Amino acid sequence: MIPLGQPILVGHHSEKRHRSQLKRIDQHFAKAQEHHQKAEHYRRRVTALESNRAIFSDDPDATEKLVDKIERLKNRQGIMKRANLLIRKADRDGLADLGFSDETIANLFKTDFAGRVGFPNYVLTNNSANIRRLEKRLAILQKAQSDETTEEKFPGGIRLVDNVEDNRLQIFFPEIPSEALRRELKSNGFRWSPTLGAWQRHRSNHATYLAKLMLANRTP
Repeated sequence: MIPLGQPILVGHHSEKRHRSQLKRIDQHFAKAQEHHQKAEHYRRRVTALESNRAIFSDDPDATEKLVDKIERLKNRQGIMKRANLLIRKADRDGLADLGFSDETIANLFKTDFAGRVGFPNYVLTNNSANIRRLEKRLAILQKAQSDETTEEKFPGGIRLVDNVEDNRLQIFFPEIPSEALRRELKSNGFRWSPTLGAWQRHRSNHATYLAKLMLANRTP
């Protein structure tokens, strides 16, 4: 209705209509920006979900998946080391025999910002660190498989259950805990499960330490 770029004619009969139209334009732009931000948020979430290959401890196949991942990382480590030896010898045929494409081989011979070729040391170091981390986690999971569910009682009829089968540390109260205690439970990572009637979080030595610290000589 009003030409683009037309300034507000203060005192003119069009002033009110002009201001209302500018206000609507601002509102539409703000709404569009909000929708764009939401779209980006959900796009990033979908991308993260699609690329997420995390192995959760309560997955019944967690042990097998960890073993498989460790083997793949070890195989990758061996290939990278072998590739670096071949690159130092300028042996492109050897790299092709390892399964590298011509494009990848060309990229491996390109120097980076530090003048390095092949797989840099930090890549090998990071991969090796991941192997050690996963091996440590695998050992913990394998040990946990031989654990048994235990229960410990505290004053006031409170029960602390180390539930191996559900991979949860659970706290059962005979009555609703005080508001202060509920806040403390939440701040220590415990969440209420209406289905089980318990406050719980994933099992760990740290979780057990926090729970016992909270419950010692405490009443609901």
